[in-house]
Amino acid sequence: MTAPRSVRVSLTDRCDLACVYCRPSRKDGYLDDRLSFSAFRALIDALLASGVERVRFTGGEPLLSPHVVELVRHARRAGATDVALTTNGTRLGRLARPLRDAGLQRLTLSLDSLRPASFERITRGGDLARVLTGFETALEVGFDEVKLNCVVLRGENDDELESITRWAWERGVVPRFIEVMPIGEGARVAHQLVSAAEILKRLGHLLEPDAPVVDPERGPARYVRSLADSGRRLGVISGATDTFCDNCDRLRVSSTGVVRPCLAKDDGVEAASILEGGDREALARAIVDAWRLKPDGGTWKGCTEETARTLSMRAIGG
Repeated sequence: MTAPRSVRVSLTDRCDLACVYCRPSRKDGYLDDRLSFSAFRALIDALLASGVERVRFTGGEPLLSPHVVELVRHARRAGATDVALTTNGTRLGRLARPLRDAGLQRLTLSLDSLRPASFERITRGGDLARVLTGFETALEVGFDEVKLNCVVLRGENDDELESITRWAWERGVVPRFIEVMPIGEGARVAHQLVSAAEILKRLGHLLEPDAPVVDPERGPARYVRSLADSGRRLGVISGATDTFCDNCDRLRVSSTGVVRPCLAKDDGVEAASILEGGDREALARAIVDAWRLKPDGGTWKGCTEETARTLSMRAIGG
């Protein structure tokens, strides 16, 4: 692939939760500097000019950014064909409608349990009722697509696979089960890995027997249709047992302005100073340089590489 087609833009490293696979505690500290609204806007413009078509806003928790609604609006007006956002849902009750009105097309909710006690343990203090209330508000505003991401942890929430699947399907939502990835804090709970193959086997009685397939140009998730209703699907993301680097078309931008080619490697091109200087040609070169740093997907093992263990998913924008 000669150019990136998608980008994940981390608006902030801040988060009001502290999930056990992402963050060591609620007191682990934050980065000192983040891009300004004008810098984010200029960077989005440059990425779109470089060939990027799809923009997903992430964090930390992106809804903590004061700029999130206006940056969604800007990305749409600037020509992004697909604008999406991943959230923990704690602020969806207030922001779902403004985000939809700004042009947000697709929404993904991170939700690892439907049991209050388990949810609180995994997130280190999260309020499940608040998240579910916000999520229902998001469903009411009518996004083009809503998905649910669940990181599966053996002994904690792996007995909820069917209940989460049915809960999501009843609401017209696509559930996606994610292998815990050995990135940063995820390496500490890697012993709780439940593989995508095991997940599909456990849910086999609900699913068509066909092999799971990816959606073209929509990331690494592989999907299987419901046995009872072909309009319903379920996805798995297997970053630990079966990497998906070969066809990766993605760049990442940290909230500090580093353009990164890969979640699992501490490589990137620092663009913050370029943005401050306003040099568009230099910014375009920085994006090209970041893309050239992308590892060879034929040999690179993604999140299973040793380099991944030293990184912070929250700081990068997982």
